[in-house]
Amino acid sequence: MEQRTPVDFTGKTVIVTGAGSGIGRAAAQGFADAGAQVLGVGRRKNALEETAAAHPSITVHPADLREATAAEAVIDAAIGLRGRLDVLVNNAGATKVMPLAEITSEGMAALFDLNVTAPSLLARAALPHLRATKGSVVNVSSTYGHRPLPGASHYAASKAALEQLTRTWALELASEGIRVNALAPGPTESEALAAAGLPSAAVEQIKRDEASRIPLGRRGTPVEVATWILRLADPSTTWLTGQVLTLDGGLELA
Repeated sequence: MEQRTPVDFTGKTVIVTGAGSGIGRAAAQGFADAGAQVLGVGRRKNALEETAAAHPSITVHPADLREATAAEAVIDAAIGLRGRLDVLVNNAGATKVMPLAEITSEGMAALFDLNVTAPSLLARAALPHLRATKGSVVNVSSTYGHRPLPGASHYAASKAALEQLTRTWALELASEGIRVNALAPGPTESEALAAAGLPSAAVEQIKRDEASRIPLGRRGTPVEVATWILRLADPSTTWLTGQVLTLDGGLELA
């Protein structure tokens, strides 16, 4: 079994979006293992309950983050756990194969609503509480937030936007003691490709192609990625802000 990061979040409250599977599930369970009270947010209640079954310190909150009232409801639910908020992990996101010749306004809007607007509204709603605890925001980007992805340019652009938000918020909030960083994972084992509507044969081919391009020879695992989410949020990491850490097995170098 993969080992999690030995960090201490005892007494802290953490929100993890997209907690129903993959990186979000691993992060929620990792924070709970480290002593945090975790609010796991996602659209699928059953998937969230599977995440929470691993630890009594995980509370589920089903929500569609694209809805206008979702952000305030998520923050209120988190504050209801222990009266405080220490970490916001903006992990929920969507991947969409959408070549330029096939783009639609609806497709672009859906990507940016979830990948850019929702994290922004959550951060805004969380801000008063993060000020009180001198807390931290961790945004989950992608290696494709700063490298081209032909056929999915608007997904890449949405992650590039999230990375720029990370740097700007870090500078804007530094004087208040709030740290903002981002993790940019490379291809990771998750349900994202299937959720993008690709057939299983295409998903497997993409996975093989990606692994062949990664210098370390394989795709990442959710626990490997979640380990670094915890490290970026670690309260003892007191002088790190405005950074985007790429975790992709060396793909960025290839």
